[in-house]
Amino acid sequence: MEENLNIPAHVAIILDGNGRWAKEKGMPRNYGHMQGAKAVEDILVDARDMGIKYLTVYAFSTENWSRPEAEVSALMTILRNYLKTSIKKSMKNNVRCRVIGERSKLSADIQDAINELEEATKDNTGLTFTIAINYGSRDEITRAVRKVADKVAAGEIASSDITEQMITENLDTNFLPDPDLLIRTCNEQRISNFLLWQCAYAEFYYTPVAWPDFNKAELEKAVESYSGRNRKFGGLKT
Repeated sequence: MEENLNIPAHVAIILDGNGRWAKEKGMPRNYGHMQGAKAVEDILVDARDMGIKYLTVYAFSTENWSRPEAEVSALMTILRNYLKTSIKKSMKNNVRCRVIGERSKLSADIQDAINELEEATKDNTGLTFTIAINYGSRDEITRAVRKVADKVAAGEIASSDITEQMITENLDTNFLPDPDLLIRTCNEQRISNFLLWQCAYAEFYYTPVAWPDFNKAELEKAVESYSGRNRKFGGLKT
């Protein structure tokens, strides 16, 4: 990797292509999801070593429930196993883990595992790793607006008091800075209901590489591309 790069503080990744990657190898889609989970573990360490402070991955969307029941069940099993092994690895690497998304639809044991992981790693001071599970940005924004509306209805605030910052503070990501760089793998070029509010000024990077094949070299390519961009945030830079 080139020296003196501008390293993004917060990288968000849409993990795409697990199923297609497996199909190309003559394997079932679930094999691709398992290899994708391993790729997450590797990239987490690579991101930390590169100086990235926040890494957020899109693991399971609110729309993914519409997939075949067998695939959803397999994804939940992979998630259970991942959560079980994450505490030891996160403590070893000083990683703070958080989960965003609507948890109520998840099974009780998964909710318990999430709570245990967050509690165990809450005082870690290294990279903050956020997993989006049963997450949809429109759902997140809707829930945030309801929270603010409840405060208006209760007379705690006036509607004229509502600000962008207030909406931000009521989002699932209120503990995170906005992403600097959004990566999507497997040549898809859409945002798919992920961090719509937060990515207002994120830089986007698309790659044809399927997620299970996304490695340190590919992350370096994305960061090098980001580093060469001129982020103006709606203004002008000379």
